[in-house]
Amino acid sequence: MQDPFDLLVNGIVYSVFPEENNVYTIFKAGAEFGKIEKDTDNVWLKLNPETETPMFDNDAEVDAIGQAITNYVPEEEDEDDEDFE
Repeated sequence: MQDPFDLLVNGIVYSVFPEENNVYTIFKAGAEFGKIEKDTDNVWLKLNPETETPMFDNDAEVDAIGQAITNYVPEEEDEDDEDFE
């Protein structure tokens, strides 16, 4: 499973915690924003906090977070510094 990571979207820091089946728990500026799920390549859905079923609202913020997740490339960890000799 992918490690948690942070994203900057429209000047706001979101912490992303990947779960199973394209579901992500999102924290916005340190407070829980909720869970989102990838529906299609360009459409992301926020999950109902009580039932965890998708809410089919057009939410630009959720789509922007989802697009940033899609574009996210994990940073490679430097295992040694031999490349800098």
